[in-house]
Amino acid sequence: MTDKTDFKKSDAYQAERGRFRIVDVPDTQYLMIDGDGDPNTSPAFADAVQALYPVAYKLKFASGRDLGRDYVVPPLEGLWWAEEMDSFTTRRDKSRWSWTLMIMTPGWIGRDMFTAAVARAGARNRPTRLDDVRLETLSEGRCVQTLHVGSFDDEAEVLARLHGGFVPGNGLRMVGRHHEIYLSDFRRVAPERRRTILRQPVADDAAPAA
Repeated sequence: MTDKTDFKKSDAYQAERGRFRIVDVPDTQYLMIDGDGDPNTSPAFADAVQALYPVAYKLKFASGRDLGRDYVVPPLEGLWWAEEMDSFTTRRDKSRWSWTLMIMTPGWIGRDMFTAAVARAGARNRPTRLDDVRLETLSEGRCVQTLHVGSFDDEAEVLARLHGGFVPGNGLRMVGRHHEIYLSDFRRVAPERRRTILRQPVADDAAPAA
């Protein structure tokens, strides 16, 4: 029996409630699928979740069977953005949000394994958005992250402190997209108990030359 790798134990998945932490995130491979609109009401959001998980588990089983490398399927993650970023921190107008849902996939998983996993996932009860799932590497680099415990609707105050306080206060500027890592399964865990890592890629905010 081979040991089972749990990527949640890696440094990139460590965060504390009430503390903003700077972490250097390595290039990471994900299963990805895109969409738009309010995640609470958009059928595309539920369809995206239902398409990602079958592929993720087919890859896990194939990795253990064919490569002898078993692992825990990592948690669902999401990239979020909008034309006006105050949609996240003040107005919380979810209808204006765009998103990419993701599940981290080990770097040893290649394109051929991914293609085979998609085919197996569609053999029976084919997910509606299966053909939209892709395998892609995300490069984020330096990020600031914290742990939020509670409802997604209570994130606004934390994000306001991150965007308007910690980032500029430490000579940084925001780059890339707002990133959430759902340590709790929001389909099963009560809102007040959900644990979510909030991550924001950043870069040095170099002062202009005099």
